[in-house]
Amino acid sequence: MLRIEELYAYYGMAQSLHGVSLSLAEGDIAGIIGPNGAGKSTLMDAIMGLVRTQGSIKLDGHEIRGLSPADLVKSGIGYAPERAHLFPYMSVRDNLLVGAYTARADIERNLELVHDLFPVLRERWAQETATQSGGERQMVSLGRALMTSPRILLVDEPTIGLAPRICSAIAEALLRLNRETGLTILIAEQNVNFAMELARHVHVLETGRIAVEGPAQQLRSDPELAKAYFGH
Repeated sequence: MLRIEELYAYYGMAQSLHGVSLSLAEGDIAGIIGPNGAGKSTLMDAIMGLVRTQGSIKLDGHEIRGLSPADLVKSGIGYAPERAHLFPYMSVRDNLLVGAYTARADIERNLELVHDLFPVLRERWAQETATQSGGERQMVSLGRALMTSPRILLVDEPTIGLAPRICSAIAEALLRLNRETGLTILIAEQNVNFAMELARHVHVLETGRIAVEGPAQQLRSDPELAKAYFGH
């Protein structure tokens, strides 16, 4: 469904990704893991057209590199970025509705899906997101991405700064989405255990390059995983 080949990414003159290649099958959950600064968020931003890139990014065999973020959303890619990036003085409901501008015909159905996954958002629909906990804001971010009616969901660092109980709730929501709706999911995550529990296939990024990849269960005992994180 998604195929990335020899992808390079740049912030100004600084190069952040160095020939990254990976693929993601429809209905799969894959993980991008690695230490802080490895390039995980850059890869997500590169897919969404938010940084300058070279290489190839194809969705269903069609080249999408160079499309605007708005056109990428219309093509079926939803994005829940790191640290949520919500409108802090807008309500939960209005933040969710912002995500629906390309899928207005699906608003009620998608709202019901979001509320089913995260019941607390139904209870606090009028609350400004600036006054919410970090976990609730992450739920709003995921919900906003789902309001676009995505076929593939990119999730960047969903557990950063969150308590284990909230991480478990988010993991269960993502697994339900994949299991019950067939949504394809790509997760960038520094928390190895979280990613390994969700993803079937994992790619380990190290200084902007894929250091090792393979089935999640296989990589648990791979010494290259420790090397990528700890240098030995």
